[in-house]
Amino acid sequence: MKVAVFSSKPYEEESLKRLNGEFRHELRFLPAQLSTSTAALAQGFDAVSAFVSDTLDEPVLKILAAGGTRYVALRSAGFNHVDLKAAKTLGIRVARVPAYSPHAVAEYAVAMILALNRKIPRAYNRVRDGNFSLEGLMGFDLAGKTAGVVGCGKIGTIVARVLKALGCHVLCFEPEMSSECRELGLESVELDEIFRRSSVLTLHCPLSPGTRHLVDARRLALMPRGAMLVNTGRGALVDTAAVIEALKKGHLGSLAIDVYEEESELFFKDFSNQIIQDDVFTRLMTFPNVLITGHQGFFTKEAVEAISRTTLANIRAFELSLPLTTEIG
Repeated sequence: MKVAVFSSKPYEEESLKRLNGEFRHELRFLPAQLSTSTAALAQGFDAVSAFVSDTLDEPVLKILAAGGTRYVALRSAGFNHVDLKAAKTLGIRVARVPAYSPHAVAEYAVAMILALNRKIPRAYNRVRDGNFSLEGLMGFDLAGKTAGVVGCGKIGTIVARVLKALGCHVLCFEPEMSSECRELGLESVELDEIFRRSSVLTLHCPLSPGTRHLVDARRLALMPRGAMLVNTGRGALVDTAAVIEALKKGHLGSLAIDVYEEESELFFKDFSNQIIQDDVFTRLMTFPNVLITGHQGFFTKEAVEAISRTTLANIRAFELSLPLTTEIG
């Protein structure tokens, strides 16, 4: 099947090409993001493969459909960037990669907690400059602290297990707690309570209309003064403007994010020789108690290979009219 792969990066190309020997699709790699200005590049392709930074709203889907595209194979678990209603109307089927390596994101979330708490990025840069002072680098013991995990699916459960091993009392918000979470002895609480009690709060729930700006000014005010917030889920789970105000007031003690609600204009690109035009993002970067990375939580060898293999398998299933267990919409 002819497939236009948008937002392709060298590491993805290597993985997809290597694994495609088994599937034998005709892949065309397009580094450009999928948008109304680039969708015409998929003219004549039966399928497109898109990443989280691509736009798949109704105008883009209409261009794809007019060009003959009948299938979208997402290289991500999240699908909030897809207008599923428009896709169904246009006769475009959509599938995702529901799971690749939950350990990748979970381990990264814990790494962010440890790095932010112990000021490791600041310490590294300070030593590189020959400054070995410990002033301003004091952290706290995680052991004995209450940590909250919002969303205890596969990723959240792994995070909870690690935090518990570090000596934390772990709270969990999940509508239906799994047997594994119960076996871990996690305490299930309501959403507002997890904000009230958590010294460290980490987000691992999907983005939906009901979870958009889950972390807003009201819930930030519920958190203990000096608490840490970590988001490796989806950027729009957090109201960035409200977080900035909480940081300015000193109520929110620290913030670590690997996702950002306007990240599609920034992440996965090199702006090192340019001025970043996003004033909200640049304001966030001025805080010494904020750690930001560019959506790399998923980025392990195992995860990239799993994403590639599932994407290629999804395309084959569509091509051969096999059951599409990963289909959405």
